[in-house]
Amino acid sequence: MEFGWNEIAFSMGKELERRILPLFGTKKARETVGRNVSGDVTKYVDKVAENLILSHLHPLGVNVVSEEVGEIDNGSDYTVIVDPLDGSYNFSEGIPVFAFSFAVHKGKKPVYGAIYELITKRFYEALPGEGAYLNGNRIRVNDPEPGKEALSFYTRGRCTGLIKRVKRIRVLGAIAVEMAYVARGSLDGVFDIRNYVRPTDIAAGVLLVREAGGIVTDERGRKLEVPPSATMNMNIIAVANKRLLKLILEELENEP
Repeated sequence: MEFGWNEIAFSMGKELERRILPLFGTKKARETVGRNVSGDVTKYVDKVAENLILSHLHPLGVNVVSEEVGEIDNGSDYTVIVDPLDGSYNFSEGIPVFAFSFAVHKGKKPVYGAIYELITKRFYEALPGEGAYLNGNRIRVNDPEPGKEALSFYTRGRCTGLIKRVKRIRVLGAIAVEMAYVARGSLDGVFDIRNYVRPTDIAAGVLLVREAGGIVTDERGRKLEVPPSATMNMNIIAVANKRLLKLILEELENEP
């Protein structure tokens, strides 16, 4: 059975927009209602968002990997790796940087990825070998001049030497959004080497950055593979070009 992933992802994103934006910046959104499969706090808005997404996916009979509920194996060839609300802290505190992240694997291979920014209504999507798009228009990573790069990074105090080697540092608190910004050329790179991000956070963004001409690796510069897991912690580097990857790896290698 084949699916129209574009229509499925877009319709879910628009319904999320209708259902959860009234909670934006409210006390209700940040209420703790439990803990997810990794032991992290589940906010009320996280649960509302995930329940909506699961209600859409259940009739399809696909496997699901989601941040709160974990892994659902329905014996399908397809696995949907989803973060219904990446950047839920931002959402709860009234900071307009968050998104719906949706990726599909057939077996072990990615076949579709989408990220939807609910506030700006930017719908990013990527297909293997067919490029990356924003609201239907092709996007590409930036080609920054040396020393003019804009980076976002999460390191727990590591790699601080990069601050002097690039022009701008932006830490937005939603890695799916930041990877989408790398893909469209608004950021030149984002990396998280805290052994913190999970496949649900980055699965769609990895495909998006690569299809936009960027590079995605682990903290050693090896091609990053994204497993269908809701609990695995990972490191990630997503950049516009090899020169920027080399710069980051040099900083990591030169640490005491």
